[in-house]
Amino acid sequence: MEFAMKVKLFSLLAGALLVSPAFAGNLGLPDVPVPMDNPQTMEKIALGDKLFNDTRFSSTGEVSCASCHDPLKGGTDSPLKTSEGINGLTGTRNAPPVMNAAFNKTQFWDGRSPSLEDQARHPFINPVEMGLPSHEPIIEIVNSDADYLAAFEAVFGVGKGEIMIDHVTQAIAAFERTQVGGESAWDRWYFGGEEEALGEAAKRGFQVFLAEGRCVSCHAIEQDFAVFTDHLFHNIGVGINDIQPQVPALVQSFLAAKAEGADVDVTVLSNPDVSHLGRFAVDEQLSSLGAFKTPTLRNIALTAPYMHDGSLATLRDVVVHYNNGGVIDEGDPINPFLSGGIRPLNLTEDQIDDLVAFMEALTSADLETQQAMTTGDGGNKRVAGSTGSGDVSREESDT
Repeated sequence: MEFAMKVKLFSLLAGALLVSPAFAGNLGLPDVPVPMDNPQTMEKIALGDKLFNDTRFSSTGEVSCASCHDPLKGGTDSPLKTSEGINGLTGTRNAPPVMNAAFNKTQFWDGRSPSLEDQARHPFINPVEMGLPSHEPIIEIVNSDADYLAAFEAVFGVGKGEIMIDHVTQAIAAFERTQVGGESAWDRWYFGGEEEALGEAAKRGFQVFLAEGRCVSCHAIEQDFAVFTDHLFHNIGVGINDIQPQVPALVQSFLAAKAEGADVDVTVLSNPDVSHLGRFAVDEQLSSLGAFKTPTLRNIALTAPYMHDGSLATLRDVVVHYNNGGVIDEGDPINPFLSGGIRPLNLTEDQIDDLVAFMEALTSADLETQQAMTTGDGGNKRVAGSTGSGDVSREESDT
């Protein structure tokens, strides 16, 4: 009964958006790519939503996928620096947003999963996330729960004893592909032609983004949409700067452990130093040392703190880091593996404020509305980016 009601609700709210092969709509975004072997249906999406929120899939019965990916926080667990799993255990990585993850070419900060379907398998059995010894407890639940049995039969045509982990992850991925958000103030101005949608500070910040800041080199914008990522991996000096003396020995010990069967997914979330190796832990290329995937900037104002380790508290801190050429404190040593485009920007304080105002104008309208409702600020509307973060941000960055 519960599952049937949820299917009807999804159909009412989102039925008009379901097209083949992808979801359309959302000003500023492309159609959502959908794999041929996992087509979208309303029933599958509703099932995925239920699975995504089921705390029984953790060893303590207290943690679900949604625990670290709150829709009101852009699909993250902001303000946590790194995600908190079972028994309060924390890993080494800041939660990547589920919102708009459907557009990623790879998943996780280091791109170790090629798809949403594959990504969904790992947190269940990571000891610092959901902590199951294997996927077997999940299989036992979905093959014995009456609601799940009815749902999997309706969606996949499989009965009791036939439901496998691939069915579970396909449903979760289908739900995650509905978690998309464009329609920001910047989208309405840039793609929609609404001149009054965006404030002057954000407009100036966008020019900094394109020119002096060179942000667009990695946070890409296409002719008729923007996902704000090049899907590539870059060493920008975060984390790796702190372990420079250890890198040679760390690389050798990690490669030896990996050759003996060490699980990369477990290792990078349990060892902070190994985590800072970045993409290297996946592809073993020296050029990938300290490199992490370019994240989207959409809804970035909701997902603090920033970077793979959550080490930069505010958007202003992020811009200062880039402005200093890959270090948070001007004059600090720069690591030799730094990506070529990372060098001092020489932005003024006003340009930094304007760039922050631009990024704050990338929040989806729906999320802004929900945020206003939860904070009781629904009656106070302003033009996005009408002022920079200005003096407040400067004071925060000095404390």
